Amino acid sequence: MPSLQQAFWEMDVYGFTLLEGVLSAAEVEALRVSLAEWAERLGTVQQFRGQAGHVSNLPALDPLYHPLVDHPRTLPVIEHVLGEEIILGSLNARIVRPGDPEQGLHSDIRGDLLTIGSPVMVNTVWLLDDFTLENGATRIVPGSHRSGMAGPPEGMEVKHIFQLVAKAGSVLVFNGQCWHGGGANQTQSDRHALFGHYRKNALIFQVDPHDGFEESWLEELNPRQRALLRMENGLAAPHAADSHLRASFSRGKKTD
Repeated sequence: MPSLQQAFWEMDVYGFTLLEGVLSAAEVEALRVSLAEWAERLGTVQQFRGQAGHVSNLPALDPLYHPLVDHPRTLPVIEHVLGEEIILGSLNARIVRPGDPEQGLHSDIRGDLLTIGSPVMVNTVWLLDDFTLENGATRIVPGSHRSGMAGPPEGMEVKHIFQLVAKAGSVLVFNGQCWHGGGANQTQSDRHALFGHYRKNALIFQVDPHDGFEESWLEELNPRQRALLRMENGLAAPHAADSHLRASFSRGKKTD
C-alpha cells in the first residue's frame, strides 16, 4: 500500500491521487445495491457539461454511507490539502449510463474562489464499478489545480489528460481546482460512482445533510462525522446549502 506521504506528494504536484483497495468487494456490493434502490426511487438526470444519472444527499438516505464521510484512508489526504476545519459539502452519486456523452473539462470551484495557495475544496470519487476507457472513466488534467483558471481557455487544446483506469473499491481524491470531467460511456452497462465534496468550513453545504436525516442516526455518528456534517448540536441547521439558496433566489425569496 503506497504511503500517505506518496499520496500527499501527488496531491501537491498533480492535484490528485488514486487510493486503491479502499473498499472491500462486499462493501462495494452493498453500496451498489443501496444506490440502485435509491436511484429507482429518487434518481434524476443531471445536466452539467454533459448528462448522467444522479442521486443526491446520500448521508440523509441511508447510514450505510456514513463511514465514507471520515474514512481513515481518504480523510488524511483531504486534510493535507484543506486542513481539519472542513465540512462535507455533499455526498452524491453520478451514474453514467450507456450513451451518456463525455463531460466537458471543468473545475468545481467558481472563478472568484480559485486560490492556488489555499484551495477551498477537495473531491473524492468512490468507484463502485471498474473504471475503464470504454465506460467513461473520469478524466483529469495533472497540475491544472495550479493554473488559476476554472477551465481550459476557449480555443486552447488540452493535450495532456489522465484518464482513470482502476478497480471498483478505489477512490480518486483530487483538488477541486483540477480540470476534470466524466468520459463517454460506450458500453451497455451503467458506471456507478459516489462523489464526496469537502469544503472549508467557512462555506455552506452544496447539499444539506440535515434535510431528511433521521434523528435516530445521530447517536451512531462519531464526533468527527458529526463535525463534518455540522451536527454537533443535532439537526439544528437545515436548509444551509447552495441548492436552497439558488432555489430561493430564483423565487425571489430569502432562505427559510
